[in-house]
Order: sequence, then C-alpha cells, then structure tokens
Amino acid sequence: MRIAQITYSTRPRGGVVHTLALAEALARRGHDVSVWTLGRGGDAAFFRPVDPTVRVRVVPFAAREDESVGERIERSIRAMGAALARSHGTAVDGVVHAQDCISANAAAVARIGVVRTIHHLDEFTTPRLVECHDLAVTRPVARLCVSRAVAQEVADAYGVRPTVIPNGVDAARFTAAAAPGGAAARAAWRGRLGPYVLALGGIEPRKGSIDLLEAFVLLRRTHPALRLVFGGGETLFDYRPYRERFEQRARELGTAPVVLGTLADDDVPPLVAGASALAMVSTKEGFGLAAMEALAAGVPVVARDLPVTREVFGAQVGYGHDVPSIASALARAVDGVPAGDTDAGRALAWRHSWDAAAAAHERFYQAVAAHGGDRGAPVDLADPAAAGRR
Repeated sequence: MRIAQITYSTRPRGGVVHTLALAEALARRGHDVSVWTLGRGGDAAFFRPVDPTVRVRVVPFAAREDESVGERIERSIRAMGAALARSHGTAVDGVVHAQDCISANAAAVARIGVVRTIHHLDEFTTPRLVECHDLAVTRPVARLCVSRAVAQEVADAYGVRPTVIPNGVDAARFTAAAAPGGAAARAAWRGRLGPYVLALGGIEPRKGSIDLLEAFVLLRRTHPALRLVFGGGETLFDYRPYRERFEQRARELGTAPVVLGTLADDDVPPLVAGASALAMVSTKEGFGLAAMEALAAGVPVVARDLPVTREVFGAQVGYGHDVPSIASALARAVDGVPAGDTDAGRALAWRHSWDAAAAAHERFYQAVAAHGGDRGAPVDLADPAAAGRR
C-alpha cells in the first residue's frame, strides 16, 4: 500500500511525533510510506532522523515577520496544497493521511481525498480560522481519533463519529533512560536543575501553564528545594500575550521557573526520567503522549482530571481539577506516594506500541478504500485474517 502522511511542521510537537512514529511503523509492515511537511524557517529535515525506509518531502516555507497567525495558516494551506497538487498521481496517491487541520485543508485545495486524525478540537475566534477548523473535520473521507473522549467531542459537535486508534509510545526509549545505563544522562540534568517537576509542551493556554505555576508555588511551601521546569514549546500560534501573563504572574508569586525551550530529541528521555514528577495539566488533550512516556520511565504523573485522561490513564496517574488539588497531587507524587503503581504504569505504556497502532491503521485504510470512506461512522477494525484463525 502507498501511504502519504502529512504534517504541518518539522518541529517536535505531539502530532509530529505521532506522524513520524506511525510512518516508520507502517514502513516496517512493508508499506511504501512518505511524510510530507512544511519546512518552516528554512528547515530542511525533521527534528530527529527518520528511518530511511520512509521518504521525507519538505515543502519550503519561508518565515514572515509581518503576518498574523491567520495569514500564516492560510499561507501554510496554500503552500502545502500546491505541492500536493503538483505531485498528485505520482508521489501522492494511495492513502493520504492528514494529521492536522492545515494538512487536511491543503489536501482539499489539491482536490485529494484525505483521511484525517483529529488529535483534539481547537477553539478559534476568527471566522476564517473557525471555518478552516470545521472543514478539516467535515471534508475528509474518513476520520480517526486517538481516544474515545475526543471522538465523542467530535460526534457531539459535528454529527460524525470517528474511528478510535490509540496512540503509540516509544516505551523502550524512556524505560532505557530510567535504567542504570541512563544514570549519567539523568545525573547531568539533576546536576543542572536540582530536583524538579517537569512539564512538556511549552507555555500556552491549552497546557494550563499558569495553573501549574500557581500550583507549584503552593507545593514549594512544603518542598522548597524543587524547581519547576518547562521543556519544548514549538508552535505555529502566537502565545506571546499568554507568555507575558505567565511571566508577570511568576514575578508576582516570587518564583522563577526554568524554561528550556525546544529540546534536542536525545535530551528528552533523560530529562523525563530525571524528574521527580511530570505535570500534564492541559485543559484539552487528545491522548497525553508525554505522560505515557513518563510512565514508561517510572516517573509519577499528575494530570488534570479530564475524561480523556481518565480514559487513557485510569488509576495510574494522580489527578487535580484546580490549583489546590493539582498542588496536593504533586506533593504526594514527589513524596513517593503517587496514585499509580510504577510497574503497572510502565506496563500500560508498553501496551501502547506503535506496531500495534500501525496494524490498526492498516486495517482502517483497507476498510476506507473498500467502502469509499467512513460515511460518518466508526470503521470496523476487526482483522479478517485473525477472525478466520479463531
């Protein structure tokens, strides 16, 4: 099967990580896989090496300082759409799978039927961006979500019911970072930072960064040696006003979190494994990949109490619904009394393999091709060959 995966960036974000890992797992299953992306700011490659069995096609996308977020999104759609249109029927045929709303709209510009993974629903206020977001849900020939909770949100909002294929996680990489062989790399982070609570994904409204900041200040009353560390944060959107409010609030509270920014890919596993706890207090999540990686490393996790986090993590993470309860859950985690069991949490992460996700996607693609789409209802992912063996 020929499969083209499309993503909007080369930089490390959850959807981009998903795109690359899924593409590599599909290639291991013998498929002809390519990944298309926009090369923002002159990027010519992804943030990490990609298995050479996967072809990478980077569409040039120069930075412009004088454009709004909306203008940047519109230009992104046009640039990717033009590139896809030029290659349709040659490099782009078979299954075309968009991993975000920019990619889905770009495929529509190129008049290509596309499968879309809806990782989570965004909230826009500009009419044109609302339209782009909505069309990226309704236009695709078939839809996927990585959790039942988000699939239900899509069904409630749009009247279509996506198929659910859970995310994978590279559990081996994070388990290895927590093993004796990773001790030096963990120690390097701890030597630089001291004991720390980690948040991945940058400082932005959806990540609940200001809530975490305020919860951490409560935590510091009983754990004064701890530091709050933010890693990652590459994004298409302009969160400068929120970042300014975050910094102002930090000054008011008399605290100075460490903001590492975008990280080298090899630095992430030891940074996670060295943390006293990982905080994922997002107001919206599709799955929670960073939290699953932390569980693979044996690191306790505190998450905001959302339907999706309950679905994915069950009893293996601590929960908070507001600043005081997040602070209390973090205190229990760093004191060695986390909500979940370390072995059970690691086992949960290991069950979410990319190879299993790729096998499910393969069945999904075959069913969509056979029926011409999902017709607004979940696709039956039963493996006919497996059913015949039972």
